[in-house]
Amino acid sequence: MSPRDFARSLRRKQSRAERELWKALRDRALGAKFVVNIRSRPHSGFACVERVLIVELDGLSHGVDQQIVHDETRSRFLNEAGWRVLRVRDKDVLSDLPAVLARIKQALAH
Repeated sequence: MSPRDFARSLRRKQSRAERELWKALRDRALGAKFVVNIRSRPHSGFACVERVLIVELDGLSHGVDQQIVHDETRSRFLNEAGWRVLRVRDKDVLSDLPAVLARIKQALAH
């Protein structure tokens, strides 16, 4: 399976929060191109290569101590590789998408 086909298959399996955020990010809606970050699986993520930014969605399991440590390790790894990481909670996407998009716009500007 090609990387493009793999990314498409991941988009078809998205959670509700992932679908909502993807609709808001796709087609350069915020002035920058985002793609499904296939390397972030099993975590939800969207990458903007041109701005070196990864937006990762944290779901229900992200309150567990073990998951928090994993997320911190992953963010540190991505930062060391030159990426900026913005973590967003699923519930924030579902309850206040405009605020989430404002945070993403701010991260894109820096």
